[in-house]
Amino acid sequence: MCNWLGVSSPEAIHAILVYSQSVEELLKRRKVYREIIFKYLATQGIPVPPSFEKRLLVDRVKQYWSGQLTTHAVESGERRPYTESHGQRQKSPQDDIHDLGEEFCQWFFKLLNSQHPLGVKSEERWGPQHFWEDARMKFCYNTLEKNMEEYVGAEMVSLRLLSLVKDEYLLFSPNLHANGLKCAMSPHGLILVAVAGTVHRDNTCLGIFEQFFGLISCPTRENTWKIKVMNLKIVGQNALEPGMQIEKPSIKYESNQLQELYDGKELTMFEPQKF
Repeated sequence: MCNWLGVSSPEAIHAILVYSQSVEELLKRRKVYREIIFKYLATQGIPVPPSFEKRLLVDRVKQYWSGQLTTHAVESGERRPYTESHGQRQKSPQDDIHDLGEEFCQWFFKLLNSQHPLGVKSEERWGPQHFWEDARMKFCYNTLEKNMEEYVGAEMVSLRLLSLVKDEYLLFSPNLHANGLKCAMSPHGLILVAVAGTVHRDNTCLGIFEQFFGLISCPTRENTWKIKVMNLKIVGQNALEPGMQIEKPSIKYESNQLQELYDGKELTMFEPQKF
């Protein structure tokens, strides 16, 4: 940076720090991208809502640097039970992550189901643009026998999901209540979303599904998340023993266990729960 002016990078950084009038002025510079601040807070052990705009992230850094915010308070989930002005429970960072996961699932399954020949058409286009170029997907299904497929690349992942709805006439109904949805955020800002639901064809319930998503913020579009990794498991009614009933779709893992399962590894290493 600035070498063409005869100024080294350390000297340029020092000059910027010296001539910045405040922390706020420094962090609000255009070169200090929102994602840099977000990742900084994550590495300091301070989870923040992924939907935060840059100005809110700057405020959170100011609080942290001034000692008003500690990692212990955030990690332990400490918060005042009610706001003084509204008398309502304050949202925790985990609440915000759960809200983002719920909003994502509503968008994703509505768009995917709209590709069904008889589905309600969406104005938004389905395609690889919703996935990172190196996206990966594991698809495990158990109907009459167990099968495992794996796909790499935004185009291949997108086309396989499209085929399930458009060619195999499946419709996905996620359970976004109670234990049907669990969400977490990794220390590096990866959003983990686990959702369960039922799979249908026409008026028949074929079975249940569990789906894991790993979402990463898109640096060029604010408040936009793209799918990095995905696991999909479907268990058909006919895979059950005679007399057995399909359980209510639910995620067995707790939100904190999703982080432990990830633990710095690729989400594609997740082992599907046994049938």
